[in-house]
This record gives sequence, C-alpha cells and structure tokens, in this order.
Amino acid sequence: MNIYEYITPPKGEIFDNILQHKNIQITRIISSENITPKEYNQDVDEWVIVIEGGAILDINGERKSLQKGDSILIRAHTPHTVLSTVEDTIWLAIYIS
Repeated sequence: MNIYEYITPPKGEIFDNILQHKNIQITRIISSENITPKEYNQDVDEWVIVIEGGAILDINGERKSLQKGDSILIRAHTPHTVLSTVEDTIWLAIYIS
C-alpha cells in the first residue's frame, strides 16, 4: 500500500487498516474538509501523526491544532473529537492496547 494513493471522500473520513499485529493496529485516515464532529472515547491508547494537511481536535475539553508533521498521544478513555480538517488530510493512527 502506498499511503499517498487515495481518493478523498466528498464528506467525512475513510479509515484503512494498514497493519494489525499483536497489540498494535495502524490505520490510515483520509479526511475531507466536510466532516461531522464525533466524540471518540476508546479503550486503547492512540498515537496520531498528520502526514498531510491539518486538523483541530478537542481533547478532553482542550483544543489542539495539528499541522503536517505534528503528532499527539491520546491515552485510553480520553474523550476526543475531530472538530475540523483541511481537505486531503492524511493521518496515521497507531492504536496500542
């Protein structure tokens, strides 16, 4: 898989599993600029890095702006919401249980 070969959805996001091994899952996320904010509260730690584009997140009530190259660790059971994204934002999310 080439992480740069993708089609941007007209709305929302596309999640593609790249790897699932033991306690790690790696997912590529492609975001349009037309997303509906949704709160996540997962049972696993999530480390995300923005490969292209940018986003604004609400993590447990605190706003974070992420640009190309930025990463953040979101601990398990931490409420977080993607509030907005730039068209063609590419993320890698690593879930660690």
